[in-house]
Amino acid sequence: MTITIENILLIGSLLLLISVIVGKPSYKFGVPTLLIFLAIGMLAGSEGIGGIYFDDPKIAQFIGIVSLNFILFSGGLDTNYEAVKPVLKEGLSLSTLGVLLTAGTLGTFVWLITDFTVYESMLLGSIVSSTDAAAVFSILRSKNLALRENLRPTLELESGSNDPMAYVLTIACLTLVMNQDQNILSILPFFFLQMILGGLAGWGFGRLSKMVVNRIRLDFEGLYPVLVIALMFITFSATDFVGGNGFLAIYICAVYLGNQDLIHKKTIMRMYDGLAWLMQIVLFLTLGLLVFPSEIVPVLGVGLLVSLFLILVARPVGVLISLSFFRMKMRRRLYISWVGLRGAAPIVFATYPLLAGMDKANMIFNIVFFISVTSVMIQGTTISTFAKWLNVALPDGSKILTPTDTFLADNPKAAMKEIEITPSCRSVDRKIVDLHFPGNAIIAMIHRDGTYLVPNGSTEIRAGDTLIVLSDTQDGLDQVDACLLRSEPAG
Repeated sequence: MTITIENILLIGSLLLLISVIVGKPSYKFGVPTLLIFLAIGMLAGSEGIGGIYFDDPKIAQFIGIVSLNFILFSGGLDTNYEAVKPVLKEGLSLSTLGVLLTAGTLGTFVWLITDFTVYESMLLGSIVSSTDAAAVFSILRSKNLALRENLRPTLELESGSNDPMAYVLTIACLTLVMNQDQNILSILPFFFLQMILGGLAGWGFGRLSKMVVNRIRLDFEGLYPVLVIALMFITFSATDFVGGNGFLAIYICAVYLGNQDLIHKKTIMRMYDGLAWLMQIVLFLTLGLLVFPSEIVPVLGVGLLVSLFLILVARPVGVLISLSFFRMKMRRRLYISWVGLRGAAPIVFATYPLLAGMDKANMIFNIVFFISVTSVMIQGTTISTFAKWLNVALPDGSKILTPTDTFLADNPKAAMKEIEITPSCRSVDRKIVDLHFPGNAIIAMIHRDGTYLVPNGSTEIRAGDTLIVLSDTQDGLDQVDACLLRSEPAG
């Protein structure tokens, strides 16, 4: 079947429906949903029962980049800075030095066992050098796995921040493959420009985005998520335009925004949570359609060798060396090494050699696809088992809520208080979003001029208001008092 304008919506909606329905019971059997999405895409493809012919790496790459934008941005919004701050150095070491070491170790192995040149081998190593944010976020959260000693923040920080490094290495190695007259030193300026500009742009656009969201006055609450989507794509494309790393920029921008007080933040985060899942499904379905199973069969042997070497040698080497500068128990290092899932991001990066017209691009793409599938199958299905073996899992029944889980929770509050606002209060004539209100408390209603208002972040507190405040604990109400009632200093 050929995809046309007339049937694309029908085909797409049916594939989405099948993916959601089949993905729900799959975890009862320990099968990661990402594999289900890939399998459905392959079954619907030209060599499957669906017979849909799709062989356009350019469209697949476009869909992949858009999807990764949403996935990384959603992961950034869900990153609690206070939680990752104790492991910030470890996470950054894993996402930079760890990725570099993994790429170099695997590239050397590929060069030794195949007829690839050194640069072609390093290109393959670079493509699969990063853990996949979509795979890690999806599997950790769907399994509700509670881990000891800041392991979860470390894993999520690494997976959310190491794609930029892998992308830079991929483009750099591809440049060396396509331009034999260049050497490694010639790509160093490109590397530093990408990372420095990407980091600065992410921080700058994060501050700008917060200012825009909180100061603009939109008539409809539903427009605020649309505004954030626009700001996300502006961040990515503008950073890329000036030579920076767009993936790094949007992740840093999202981390900044996720830890700030935003108007309609609950609506924004709820929408991104759903969009991240949608983009994961669309991305894996597209990549499943793009692959031809008959072309994977010839590379099964070398693909299995490379995949096992990556899981058992290259990834552990990268993790153990990059974490050797920090005090950490060996079982933690080994578990981080095992949760090195490869997923959609490497397959998206593998489309770059295809579009560049590289001679062995098809072979690299098929090997990368095989590595991603085996990684999710082997590592993704054994994450819980290894956590118990290495004694890094909390007891059964424990659950650690992510910031999104906590923020979007609709659980009733345990404490309530009515607070009267006097003219001397520091909160008078200020928006709620500017008060740095405690995260465990909400203003449920405002009694003003004989009527009750349901406030949002843009609502201004006025003298004479009576606020009905709900909180998880009495301590939360005490924090609210300090936030609302403290008078402005004299002068």
